[in-house]
Amino acid sequence: MDAKSKRFGMLGVAILIAIAGAYFYIDHLRYKAMHAIPIGLFRFDVTGPVPVCARWKEHMPKVRDPEPYQLYIDARNRWRSKIEWQFTKEELTQILADVRAASDKGDWGARALLAYFYRHGLGPLPKNRVLDPDADKTVAIARMAVKAGQPWGYYDVGVAHQYGYGGAYYDLDIAWAYYLKAAELGSPYAQMALAEAYSDAGRKDAEEQMLRCAYQQGHGPAATDLGRTARARRRFLDSLRFHHDAVKFGSKDSAVHLYLAFDSDAGASKWPSLLDELGIDRDPERYRRYLEIAEALDLNPDLRFSRLDSFLPLPPAELPEWRGIKDAMDPEPSGPPAY
Repeated sequence: MDAKSKRFGMLGVAILIAIAGAYFYIDHLRYKAMHAIPIGLFRFDVTGPVPVCARWKEHMPKVRDPEPYQLYIDARNRWRSKIEWQFTKEELTQILADVRAASDKGDWGARALLAYFYRHGLGPLPKNRVLDPDADKTVAIARMAVKAGQPWGYYDVGVAHQYGYGGAYYDLDIAWAYYLKAAELGSPYAQMALAEAYSDAGRKDAEEQMLRCAYQQGHGPAATDLGRTARARRRFLDSLRFHHDAVKFGSKDSAVHLYLAFDSDAGASKWPSLLDELGIDRDPERYRRYLEIAEALDLNPDLRFSRLDSFLPLPPAELPEWRGIKDAMDPEPSGPPAY
């Protein structure tokens, strides 16, 4: 090979190296852009200050259009009226159509429920399947909520980044930045996520602070966790009260915990009840009422029991007459749309 050919060969190699370098540099910039913390969000530092307690309702629309709101509520009530495999295809088709219509008209609750349907699908059996899961549409709806500054949207997009679906690439730093923002806006689910992170880091006070933020908003799982924590710390009366409040907030886990605790057929050796620590007798009637509530919540997790103290008070209060769980349930809302 003569000198000229060598020069051309070396030039060609240099050009190829330059092209490859440019490609990798552009790819690196693209990767950095994809994995940069979005504007307005901040990296979560588990050793940093704990977010102040916020309430999600303060960051939601103050008014809701009554017509799509009622369409959404009616569809949701029908969806919660029985186990999903019991529905006909026609029933689920109508439920989906009504939720979509309410979502299209701007109701945020309908959008959140539609995102849930896209995440899980609707209709568990071939004979009643009306919607297959679609992660892209789930995340697209959540991003709409983020644009509107709604806490649930930030939390849902964080979950998408944590697991890498729906066009949200897997990135834990971004996921936790979304969780932090959602918690700052009052999302109880995000507050609980931060509580778990603080627990893993050994920051028990910070964990309890975040759990109490969610608990103060009527979040059942937070009340249940506080009940478990109080029991582990031998604060048995606090534990009993937290679990009772959790039932008010719709926690099936706490309803199960309490019906087992009051079960007169379960000896202390079988179920080490916190009642034994408090010197409270087991009570078959309280057992029956908590069991009825647990079974109802298994079917419909949306139920809430704000009147529980009036019909199922904690000992030593006497039990009033019980005509069924409807006595203790939240009454159907009347008037303008409410949260």
